[in-house]
Amino acid sequence: MTNPLSATCHCGAVHVQVAHAPDFIFECNCSLCESHGVWWGYYTPDEVEVTGDTRGYSRADREVPAVEVHFCPRCGCTTHFALSAAWLEKSGAANDRMGVNMRLFDRAALSGVKLHFPDGRAWDGVGEWGYVREAVDL
Repeated sequence: MTNPLSATCHCGAVHVQVAHAPDFIFECNCSLCESHGVWWGYYTPDEVEVTGDTRGYSRADREVPAVEVHFCPRCGCTTHFALSAAWLEKSGAANDRMGVNMRLFDRAALSGVKLHFPDGRAWDGVGEWGYVREAVDL
């Protein structure tokens, strides 16, 4: 990792390291993302190292949830998501993406990264995102 960034959950039991600052961050307004209060930075799995015990949750309102959101079982902080095995099997897609909760990281390390506001509530899972407002620089 060339310019890695590191963070922990609130209690310090889970450590997350990413290879670099993300290209952009999403603050999605879908029910899952909004209830977790996350800012997703996107990476390939080989750019992320998570150490410590996590628990996973997949949406119950989707027949085949695309992701499993992970959190610290001790303090409850959402740390990251991984593509679900069921979605990978159904879609035939490669396991080439995971999301990391960038709210865990020092804000100064994210300076200049664009924060986008996709309209996940209105997105049907196909095609391009709509946005609820203009992106801002952190």
